[in-house]
Amino acid sequence: MTEDLFETVRDVLAEEFEIPRASIVREANLYKDLNIDSIDAIDLIVRLREITGKQVPPDRFKAVRTVGDVIAVLETL
Repeated sequence: MTEDLFETVRDVLAEEFEIPRASIVREANLYKDLNIDSIDAIDLIVRLREITGKQVPPDRFKAVRTVGDVIAVLETL
């Protein structure tokens, strides 16, 4: 399941935010490495909800810093 979630997150980041797939690794910081801003983060949450059907509470997403963190939050839902 984790690998499927990683690929889903990777697909969204690559397609929605035009980030090169090679840059999207679990350790990549969303804000520093991938240049995601706070508005993009909200768009990411919305897009992931559409794909996975899982609602990510905004307060849970505040602690997210890396691609791996996104996956960890999704796994707990």
